[in-house]
Amino acid sequence: MRKNSSGLISEDKVVLATDMYQLTMGRGYYELDKQDEIATFNLFTRRLPKNRSYLVVAGLEQALWYVTEGMRFDDDSIEFLKGKKQFANAKKEFWDYLKDFRFTGDVWAMPEGEIAFQQEPMMRVTAPIIEAQLAETYLLSQYNHQTKVASKAARCVEASQGRPVIEFGTRRTDPGAAVRGARAAYIAGTIGTSNVLADYMFGVPSFGTHAHSWVMSFVAEQEAFDAYFKIYGEDSLFLIDTYNTRTGAKRAAKMEGKIKGVRLDSYIDLDDFTKQSIDVREILDAAGKKDGAIFASSDLNEYKISDMLKRGAKIDVFCPGTEVILSVDSPSLSGVYKLAHLNNESKLKMSVGKASYPGKQQVYRSDGFDTLALEGEKAEGRPLLRKCVSAGKLVEELPTIHESREYATRNLKSLPLELRRIDEAVPYEVKISDELGSLTERLKWAYGKEATV
Repeated sequence: MRKNSSGLISEDKVVLATDMYQLTMGRGYYELDKQDEIATFNLFTRRLPKNRSYLVVAGLEQALWYVTEGMRFDDDSIEFLKGKKQFANAKKEFWDYLKDFRFTGDVWAMPEGEIAFQQEPMMRVTAPIIEAQLAETYLLSQYNHQTKVASKAARCVEASQGRPVIEFGTRRTDPGAAVRGARAAYIAGTIGTSNVLADYMFGVPSFGTHAHSWVMSFVAEQEAFDAYFKIYGEDSLFLIDTYNTRTGAKRAAKMEGKIKGVRLDSYIDLDDFTKQSIDVREILDAAGKKDGAIFASSDLNEYKISDMLKRGAKIDVFCPGTEVILSVDSPSLSGVYKLAHLNNESKLKMSVGKASYPGKQQVYRSDGFDTLALEGEKAEGRPLLRKCVSAGKLVEELPTIHESREYATRNLKSLPLELRRIDEAVPYEVKISDELGSLTERLKWAYGKEATV
Protein backbone atom coordinates (compact mmCIF):
# COMPACT_ATOMS: atom_id res chain seq x y z
CA MET A 1 0.00 0.00 0.00
CA ARG A 2 1.31 3.46 -0.90
CA LYS A 3 2.44 5.51 2.08
CA ASN A 4 0.50 8.74 2.33
CA SER A 5 2.14 12.12 2.80
CA SER A 6 1.44 15.24 4.83
CA GLY A 7 2.31 17.43 1.85
CA LEU A 8 4.30 19.70 4.16
CA ILE A 9 7.74 20.96 3.18
CA SER A 10 10.65 19.46 5.10
CA GLU A 11 13.67 21.68 5.61
CA ASP A 12 16.05 19.22 3.97
CA LYS A 13 13.96 19.28 0.76
CA VAL A 14 12.96 22.94 0.68
CA VAL A 15 15.36 23.62 -2.19
CA LEU A 16 13.00 21.59 -4.39
CA ALA A 17 10.11 23.93 -3.53
CA THR A 18 10.94 25.92 -6.62
CA ASP A 19 9.94 26.28 -10.23
CA MET A 20 11.49 23.73 -12.56
CA TYR A 21 12.84 26.42 -14.84
CA GLN A 22 15.14 27.66 -12.06
CA LEU A 23 16.86 24.26 -12.16
CA THR A 24 16.88 23.93 -15.95
CA MET A 25 18.45 27.39 -16.19
CA GLY A 26 20.93 26.34 -13.54
CA ARG A 27 22.00 23.36 -15.61
CA GLY A 28 22.22 25.58 -18.68
CA TYR A 29 24.37 28.17 -16.93
CA TYR A 30 26.67 25.45 -15.65
CA GLU A 31 27.12 23.64 -18.94
CA LEU A 32 27.84 26.94 -20.70
CA ASP A 33 30.41 27.76 -18.03
CA LYS A 34 28.43 30.82 -16.89
CA GLN A 35 28.04 29.73 -13.25
CA ASP A 36 30.60 32.23 -11.96
CA GLU A 37 29.06 35.28 -13.63
CA ILE A 38 27.92 37.71 -10.94
CA ALA A 39 24.28 38.75 -11.17
CA THR A 40 22.15 41.23 -9.26
CA PHE A 41 18.39 40.77 -8.96
CA ASN A 42 15.93 43.27 -7.46
CA LEU A 43 12.76 42.05 -5.72
CA PHE A 44 9.91 44.58 -5.95
CA THR A 45 6.33 45.12 -7.05
CA ARG A 46 5.60 47.25 -10.10
CA ARG A 47 2.33 48.56 -8.71
CA LEU A 48 0.48 48.42 -5.42
CA PRO A 49 -2.53 46.12 -4.97
CA LYS A 50 -6.11 47.35 -5.16
CA ASN A 51 -6.98 50.04 -2.59
CA ARG A 52 -3.48 49.96 -1.10
CA SER A 53 -1.44 53.12 -0.57
CA TYR A 54 1.54 51.30 0.98
CA LEU A 55 2.97 47.89 1.80
CA VAL A 56 4.29 46.60 5.13
CA VAL A 57 7.39 44.53 4.41
CA ALA A 58 7.38 41.01 5.88
CA GLY A 59 9.04 37.71 5.00
CA LEU A 60 12.69 38.71 5.32
CA GLU A 61 13.61 36.28 8.11
CA GLN A 62 12.39 33.24 6.19
CA ALA A 63 14.01 34.52 3.01
CA LEU A 64 17.36 34.88 4.76
CA TRP A 65 17.03 31.44 6.33
CA TYR A 66 16.60 30.02 2.83
CA VAL A 67 19.70 31.60 1.32
CA THR A 68 21.92 30.89 4.32
CA GLU A 69 20.57 27.48 5.39
CA GLY A 70 17.94 26.09 3.05
CA MET A 71 19.65 26.08 -0.34
CA ARG A 72 21.15 22.60 -0.02
CA PHE A 73 20.81 19.50 -2.20
CA ASP A 74 20.91 16.26 -0.23
CA ASP A 75 21.54 12.90 -1.91
CA ASP A 76 17.83 12.10 -2.23
CA SER A 77 17.11 15.41 -3.95
CA ILE A 78 19.93 14.87 -6.44
CA GLU A 79 18.79 11.32 -7.20
CA PHE A 80 15.27 12.61 -7.79
CA LEU A 81 16.50 15.23 -10.25
CA LYS A 82 18.64 12.70 -12.07
CA GLY A 83 15.44 10.83 -12.89
CA LYS A 84 13.78 13.81 -14.58
CA LYS A 85 13.98 14.02 -18.36
CA GLN A 86 15.23 17.61 -18.19
CA PHE A 87 18.46 16.32 -16.65
CA ALA A 88 18.81 12.97 -18.41
CA ASN A 89 22.08 13.92 -20.09
CA ALA A 90 23.45 16.29 -17.49
CA LYS A 91 27.19 16.15 -16.93
CA LYS A 92 28.55 14.39 -13.86
CA GLU A 93 30.25 17.64 -12.90
CA PHE A 94 26.86 19.35 -12.63
CA TRP A 95 25.75 16.82 -9.98
CA ASP A 96 29.01 17.30 -8.12
CA TYR A 97 28.36 21.03 -8.24
CA LEU A 98 24.88 20.59 -6.73
CA LYS A 99 26.20 18.31 -4.01
CA ASP A 100 28.46 21.09 -2.74
CA PHE A 101 26.00 23.89 -3.58
CA ARG A 102 25.90 26.83 -1.16
CA PHE A 103 24.77 30.44 -1.47
CA THR A 104 27.89 32.60 -1.42
CA GLY A 105 26.44 35.98 -2.37
CA ASP A 106 25.30 39.19 -0.71
CA VAL A 107 21.80 40.30 0.23
CA TRP A 108 20.56 43.82 0.88
CA ALA A 109 17.02 44.30 2.18
CA MET A 110 14.52 46.59 3.85
CA PRO A 111 13.95 45.55 7.48
CA GLU A 112 10.69 43.79 8.28
CA GLY A 113 8.13 46.36 9.28
CA GLU A 114 9.45 48.92 6.79
CA ILE A 115 6.97 50.69 4.52
CA ALA A 116 7.46 50.07 0.79
CA PHE A 117 5.94 51.53 -2.34
CA GLN A 118 5.78 50.68 -6.05
CA GLN A 119 9.04 49.98 -7.93
CA GLU A 120 11.09 49.93 -4.72
CA PRO A 121 13.33 46.90 -4.14
CA MET A 122 12.42 45.26 -0.84
CA MET A 123 15.44 43.01 -1.40
CA ARG A 124 18.52 43.01 -3.64
CA VAL A 125 20.54 39.85 -4.25
CA THR A 126 24.05 39.78 -5.74
CA ALA A 127 25.60 36.34 -6.26
CA PRO A 128 26.90 33.92 -8.90
CA ILE A 129 24.04 33.68 -11.35
CA ILE A 130 22.94 30.12 -10.55
CA GLU A 131 22.74 30.96 -6.84
CA ALA A 132 20.86 34.20 -7.43
CA GLN A 133 18.50 32.53 -9.90
CA LEU A 134 17.70 29.56 -7.68
CA ALA A 135 16.73 31.90 -4.85
CA GLU A 136 13.95 33.57 -6.86
CA THR A 137 10.91 31.35 -6.32
CA TYR A 138 11.28 30.89 -2.57
CA LEU A 139 12.05 34.56 -1.93
CA LEU A 140 9.02 35.65 -3.90
CA SER A 141 6.74 33.14 -2.17
CA GLN A 142 7.77 34.50 1.23
CA TYR A 143 7.54 38.18 0.35
CA ASN A 144 4.37 37.93 -1.72
CA HIS A 145 2.49 36.06 1.01
CA GLN A 146 3.76 37.71 4.16
CA THR A 147 3.84 41.27 2.83
CA LYS A 148 0.31 40.81 1.47
CA VAL A 149 -0.97 39.62 4.85
CA ALA A 150 0.94 42.25 6.82
CA SER A 151 -0.41 45.04 4.62
CA LYS A 152 -3.99 43.80 5.05
CA ALA A 153 -3.59 43.37 8.80
CA ALA A 154 -2.21 46.90 9.14
CA ARG A 155 -5.40 48.22 7.56
CA CYS A 156 -7.53 46.31 10.07
CA VAL A 157 -5.43 47.67 12.93
CA GLU A 158 -5.84 51.17 11.53
CA ALA A 159 -9.62 50.74 11.24
CA SER A 160 -9.92 49.50 14.85
CA GLN A 161 -8.94 52.93 16.21
CA GLY A 162 -6.65 51.59 18.91
CA ARG A 163 -8.69 48.54 19.84
CA PRO A 164 -6.78 45.24 19.81
CA VAL A 165 -6.94 43.03 16.72
CA ILE A 166 -6.31 39.26 16.79
CA GLU A 167 -5.72 37.24 13.59
CA PHE A 168 -8.13 34.27 13.35
CA GLY A 169 -7.47 32.90 9.86
CA THR A 170 -5.66 29.60 10.39
CA ARG A 171 -8.37 27.30 9.06
CA ARG A 172 -8.74 29.27 5.83
CA THR A 173 -5.36 28.47 4.31
CA ASP A 174 -2.52 25.96 4.18
CA PRO A 175 -0.92 25.16 7.58
CA GLY A 176 2.45 26.63 6.61
CA ALA A 177 0.88 29.75 5.14
CA ALA A 178 -1.24 30.11 8.27
CA VAL A 179 1.82 30.12 10.54
CA ARG A 180 3.74 32.62 8.43
CA GLY A 181 0.60 34.69 7.90
CA ALA A 182 0.06 34.91 11.66
CA ARG A 183 3.67 36.05 11.95
CA ALA A 184 3.21 38.73 9.29
CA ALA A 185 -0.03 40.01 10.81
CA TYR A 186 1.66 40.33 14.20
CA ILE A 187 4.50 42.37 12.71
CA ALA A 188 1.86 44.68 11.22
CA GLY A 189 0.24 45.35 14.60
CA THR A 190 -2.18 42.59 15.61
CA ILE A 191 -1.75 41.53 19.23
CA GLY A 192 -1.73 37.83 18.43
CA THR A 193 -3.26 34.88 16.61
CA SER A 194 -5.38 31.79 17.10
CA ASN A 195 -2.48 29.71 15.73
CA VAL A 196 -0.57 27.82 18.44
CA LEU A 197 2.33 26.83 16.18
CA ALA A 198 2.97 30.49 15.35
CA ASP A 199 3.26 31.05 19.10
CA TYR A 200 5.65 28.12 19.50
CA MET A 201 7.85 28.95 16.49
CA PHE A 202 7.86 32.75 16.51
CA GLY A 203 6.46 33.91 19.84
CA VAL A 204 3.26 35.36 18.40
CA PRO A 205 0.84 35.35 21.39
CA SER A 206 -1.94 32.80 20.85
CA PHE A 207 -5.52 33.36 21.95
CA GLY A 208 -8.60 31.16 22.04
CA THR A 209 -11.93 30.43 23.63
CA HIS A 210 -14.33 27.57 22.97
CA ALA A 211 -16.36 26.68 19.88
CA HIS A 212 -20.09 26.28 19.41
CA SER A 213 -19.47 22.54 19.66
CA TRP A 214 -18.49 22.96 23.34
CA VAL A 215 -21.89 24.44 24.10
CA MET A 216 -23.71 21.87 21.95
CA SER A 217 -21.94 18.99 23.74
CA PHE A 218 -23.85 19.83 26.94
CA VAL A 219 -27.56 19.46 27.62
CA ALA A 220 -27.92 23.18 28.30
CA GLU A 221 -25.92 26.33 27.49
CA GLN A 222 -25.72 27.35 31.14
CA GLU A 223 -24.23 23.96 32.00
CA ALA A 224 -21.59 24.46 29.29
CA PHE A 225 -20.69 27.91 30.60
CA ASP A 226 -20.55 26.74 34.22
CA ALA A 227 -18.23 23.88 33.29
CA TYR A 228 -15.93 26.18 31.33
CA PHE A 229 -15.82 28.75 34.12
CA LYS A 230 -15.01 26.05 36.66
CA ILE A 231 -11.88 25.22 34.65
CA TYR A 232 -10.73 28.66 33.48
CA GLY A 233 -12.18 31.07 36.04
CA GLU A 234 -11.55 34.74 35.32
CA ASP A 235 -9.75 33.80 32.07
CA SER A 236 -13.04 32.49 30.67
CA LEU A 237 -14.14 33.90 27.33
CA PHE A 238 -17.59 32.66 26.34
CA LEU A 239 -18.95 32.24 22.82
CA ILE A 240 -22.51 33.37 23.43
CA ASP A 241 -24.39 33.08 20.13
CA THR A 242 -24.88 29.32 19.72
CA TYR A 243 -28.63 29.71 20.34
CA ASN A 244 -29.50 33.30 21.23
CA THR A 245 -26.91 36.01 21.73
CA ARG A 246 -28.70 38.05 24.37
CA THR A 247 -29.67 35.00 26.39
CA GLY A 248 -26.11 33.73 26.11
CA ALA A 249 -24.81 37.06 27.40
CA LYS A 250 -27.11 36.87 30.43
CA ARG A 251 -25.89 33.35 31.20
CA ALA A 252 -22.23 34.34 30.91
CA ALA A 253 -22.93 37.33 33.15
CA LYS A 254 -24.17 35.00 35.92
CA MET A 255 -20.65 33.79 36.69
CA GLU A 256 -19.51 34.71 40.19
CA GLY A 257 -16.47 36.94 39.81
CA LYS A 258 -14.64 38.35 36.83
CA ILE A 259 -14.67 36.89 33.35
CA LYS A 260 -12.34 37.74 30.47
CA GLY A 261 -15.28 38.43 28.20
CA VAL A 262 -17.63 37.14 25.55
CA ARG A 263 -17.37 36.60 21.80
CA LEU A 264 -19.90 37.45 19.10
CA ASP A 265 -19.62 35.38 15.95
CA SER A 266 -22.99 35.47 14.15
CA TYR A 267 -24.99 38.31 12.63
CA ILE A 268 -27.47 39.19 9.90
CA ASP A 269 -25.86 42.46 8.86
CA LEU A 270 -23.73 45.20 10.43
CA ASP A 271 -26.75 46.92 11.97
CA ASP A 272 -27.61 43.65 13.70
CA PHE A 273 -24.02 43.07 14.81
CA THR A 274 -23.79 46.59 16.18
CA LYS A 275 -27.09 46.22 18.04
CA GLN A 276 -25.93 42.90 19.50
CA SER A 277 -22.77 44.49 20.86
CA ILE A 278 -24.68 47.38 22.43
CA ASP A 279 -27.18 45.04 24.09
CA VAL A 280 -24.47 42.69 25.35
CA ARG A 281 -22.50 45.61 26.78
CA GLU A 282 -25.58 46.70 28.74
CA ILE A 283 -26.14 43.15 30.01
CA LEU A 284 -22.55 42.71 31.18
CA ASP A 285 -22.40 46.15 32.80
CA ALA A 286 -25.67 45.61 34.63
CA ALA A 287 -24.30 42.36 36.07
CA GLY A 288 -21.14 44.05 37.32
CA LYS A 289 -18.99 42.72 34.46
CA LYS A 290 -17.76 46.09 33.18
CA ASP A 291 -14.26 44.63 32.81
CA GLY A 292 -15.56 41.82 30.62
CA ALA A 293 -14.48 42.53 27.02
CA ILE A 294 -16.59 41.96 23.93
CA PHE A 295 -14.74 40.14 21.16
CA ALA A 296 -16.09 40.04 17.59
CA SER A 297 -15.26 37.59 14.81
CA SER A 298 -16.87 36.17 11.61
CA ASP A 299 -15.56 37.46 8.27
CA LEU A 300 -14.48 40.86 9.55
CA ASN A 301 -12.28 43.20 7.53
CA GLU A 302 -11.14 46.80 7.78
CA TYR A 303 -14.28 48.11 6.07
CA LYS A 304 -16.65 46.29 8.42
CA ILE A 305 -14.61 47.26 11.48
CA SER A 306 -14.67 50.92 10.49
CA ASP A 307 -18.36 50.83 9.62
CA MET A 308 -19.35 49.17 12.90
CA LEU A 309 -17.45 51.71 14.96
CA LYS A 310 -19.13 54.54 13.07
CA ARG A 311 -22.47 52.95 13.97
CA GLY A 312 -21.51 52.94 17.66
CA ALA A 313 -20.64 49.27 18.15
CA LYS A 314 -19.37 48.33 21.60
CA ILE A 315 -16.62 45.99 20.46
CA ASP A 316 -13.41 45.84 22.49
CA VAL A 317 -11.41 43.33 20.43
CA PHE A 318 -11.73 42.52 16.72
CA CYS A 319 -10.80 39.06 15.42
CA PRO A 320 -10.69 39.05 11.60
CA GLY A 321 -9.67 35.76 10.03
CA THR A 322 -10.41 34.85 6.42
CA GLU A 323 -10.17 38.43 5.19
CA VAL A 324 -6.71 38.95 6.69
CA ILE A 325 -4.99 35.64 5.98
CA LEU A 326 -6.26 35.61 2.37
CA SER A 327 -6.39 39.39 1.85
CA VAL A 328 -9.72 38.75 0.15
CA ASP A 329 -10.17 42.12 -1.56
CA SER A 330 -6.68 41.89 -3.07
CA PRO A 331 -5.56 38.27 -2.74
CA SER A 332 -2.22 38.49 -4.51
CA LEU A 333 0.84 40.67 -4.32
CA SER A 334 2.55 40.66 -7.69
CA GLY A 335 6.08 40.88 -6.45
CA VAL A 336 8.74 40.20 -9.08
CA TYR A 337 12.46 39.40 -9.07
CA LYS A 338 14.31 40.85 -12.02
CA LEU A 339 17.85 40.72 -13.30
CA ALA A 340 19.28 44.25 -13.15
CA HIS A 341 23.04 43.79 -13.40
CA LEU A 342 25.36 41.07 -14.77
CA ASN A 343 29.10 41.17 -14.35
CA ASN A 344 29.91 44.80 -15.13
CA GLU A 345 26.81 45.67 -17.14
CA SER A 346 23.40 46.93 -16.09
CA LYS A 347 20.44 45.09 -17.57
CA LEU A 348 17.03 46.40 -18.59
CA LYS A 349 13.79 44.55 -19.21
CA MET A 350 11.60 46.31 -21.80
CA SER A 351 8.59 43.98 -22.04
CA VAL A 352 5.34 45.88 -22.61
CA GLY A 353 3.68 46.49 -19.25
CA LYS A 354 6.51 44.68 -17.46
CA ALA A 355 9.50 46.98 -17.83
CA SER A 356 11.94 47.26 -14.94
CA TYR A 357 14.69 49.66 -13.96
CA PRO A 358 18.32 48.58 -14.41
CA GLY A 359 21.28 48.48 -12.08
CA LYS A 360 22.02 47.88 -8.42
CA GLN A 361 19.45 50.05 -6.68
CA GLN A 362 18.98 51.77 -3.35
CA VAL A 363 15.86 53.47 -1.96
CA TYR A 364 16.06 56.77 -0.09
CA ARG A 365 13.21 58.10 2.07
CA SER A 366 12.68 61.80 2.56
CA ASP A 367 9.82 63.82 3.97
CA GLY A 368 6.93 63.23 1.57
CA PHE A 369 8.66 61.25 -1.17
CA ASP A 370 11.12 58.43 -1.90
CA THR A 371 13.92 58.31 -4.44
CA LEU A 372 14.95 55.21 -6.36
CA ALA A 373 18.65 55.58 -7.13
CA LEU A 374 21.70 53.61 -8.14
CA GLU A 375 23.97 52.18 -5.47
CA GLY A 376 26.60 54.76 -4.53
CA GLU A 377 24.61 57.64 -6.00
CA LYS A 378 23.96 60.53 -3.62
CA ALA A 379 20.29 61.15 -2.95
CA GLU A 380 18.20 62.99 -0.38
CA GLY A 381 16.98 61.04 2.63
CA ARG A 382 17.90 57.88 4.52
CA PRO A 383 18.74 54.62 2.70
CA LEU A 384 16.25 51.80 3.31
CA LEU A 385 18.18 48.76 2.04
CA ARG A 386 20.63 47.35 4.57
CA LYS A 387 23.23 44.63 4.05
CA CYS A 388 21.97 41.44 5.69
CA VAL A 389 24.15 38.73 4.15
CA SER A 390 27.77 38.90 3.04
CA ALA A 391 29.46 35.99 1.27
CA GLY A 392 26.58 33.74 2.25
CA LYS A 393 26.65 34.58 5.98
CA LEU A 394 24.42 36.77 8.12
CA VAL A 395 26.28 39.95 9.02
CA GLU A 396 24.25 40.81 12.12
CA GLU A 397 21.68 39.28 14.42
CA LEU A 398 18.13 39.71 13.18
CA PRO A 399 15.65 41.64 15.33
CA THR A 400 13.09 39.71 17.32
CA ILE A 401 9.54 39.59 15.97
CA HIS A 402 8.50 41.95 18.78
CA GLU A 403 11.17 44.46 17.73
CA SER A 404 9.99 44.20 14.11
CA ARG A 405 6.42 44.81 15.30
CA GLU A 406 7.50 47.92 17.19
CA TYR A 407 9.40 49.14 14.13
CA ALA A 408 6.34 48.63 11.92
CA THR A 409 4.12 50.45 14.44
CA ARG A 410 6.42 53.47 14.42
CA ASN A 411 6.57 53.52 10.63
CA LEU A 412 2.81 53.23 10.24
CA LYS A 413 2.17 56.01 12.72
CA SER A 414 4.58 58.25 10.82
CA LEU A 415 2.66 57.86 7.56
CA PRO A 416 0.56 60.85 6.52
CA LEU A 417 -3.10 60.36 7.42
CA GLU A 418 -4.18 60.33 3.79
CA LEU A 419 -1.97 57.28 3.11
CA ARG A 420 -3.55 55.46 6.06
CA ARG A 421 -7.07 55.83 4.69
CA ILE A 422 -8.78 52.52 3.98
CA ASP A 423 -11.47 53.69 1.57
CA GLU A 424 -9.26 54.58 -1.39
CA ALA A 425 -5.65 54.45 -2.50
CA VAL A 426 -3.64 57.67 -2.37
CA PRO A 427 -0.54 57.84 -4.60
CA TYR A 428 2.86 58.33 -3.00
CA GLU A 429 5.68 59.83 -5.04
CA VAL A 430 8.66 57.64 -5.87
CA LYS A 431 11.16 59.74 -7.79
CA ILE A 432 13.73 58.30 -10.19
CA SER A 433 17.20 59.71 -9.63
CA ASP A 434 19.06 61.50 -12.43
CA GLU A 435 21.66 58.76 -12.82
CA LEU A 436 19.10 55.95 -12.83
CA GLY A 437 16.93 57.85 -15.25
CA SER A 438 19.83 58.48 -17.61
CA LEU A 439 21.00 54.87 -17.44
CA THR A 440 17.47 53.66 -18.20
CA GLU A 441 17.18 55.90 -21.26
CA ARG A 442 20.61 54.86 -22.58
CA LEU A 443 19.74 51.18 -22.29
CA LYS A 444 16.33 51.71 -23.88
CA TRP A 445 18.04 53.32 -26.86
CA ALA A 446 20.69 50.58 -27.09
CA TYR A 447 18.21 47.70 -26.69
CA GLY A 448 15.75 49.33 -29.02
CA LYS A 449 18.39 49.62 -31.68
CA GLU A 450 19.36 45.97 -31.19
CA ALA A 451 15.71 44.88 -31.46
CA THR A 452 15.37 46.47 -34.92
CA VAL A 453 18.41 44.77 -36.43
